[in-house]
Amino acid sequence: MPDPADIRQDFDQFSLRCDLLVPAAAERAFEVFTGALTRWWVVEYTWSGPEALAELGMEPRSGGMLYEIGPYGFRGDWGRVLTWDPPRRLVFTWQIGPDRVPVPDPARASEVEVLFLPEAPEQTRVELEHRHFDRHGEAAEGYRQALTAGWHELLSRYVATVDGHHPPLG
Repeated sequence: MPDPADIRQDFDQFSLRCDLLVPAAAERAFEVFTGALTRWWVVEYTWSGPEALAELGMEPRSGGMLYEIGPYGFRGDWGRVLTWDPPRRLVFTWQIGPDRVPVPDPARASEVEVLFLPEAPEQTRVELEHRHFDRHGEAAEGYRQALTAGWHELLSRYVATVDGHHPPLG
């Protein structure tokens, strides 16, 4: 498991930024981030929960959805892909409010941008910025604080998955 100190975080009033190195080429780093969410996402952060989550995914295209499928075919959309540029860049809306309720209006949603920057043949710097928390209204600052801790946990699990501490991608 990566040392938590290996993930650098910075924030301002309406955004948070994380910066980490992963032991893989940019293509694999992008593939794991976008195509293996069920291997590194914390299922307790889903609406379905660990017992009922059937699928967690991202449709691989601009305009695609980030979604979960739960019990009885329930589908909950988390956001929409704004930029799909493998293996360099991914931007998506975060359409989950501070109260964990869906935010159907993308103009009221925050946004996540992830850059995959090759550093060496088998090393990629991943820079994640979750921005526009002000769009979430009065709870914006508390939500940013909560997601600062949440992204740290998620990215620690992501690095472990890239590093092979979870089953390899098929």
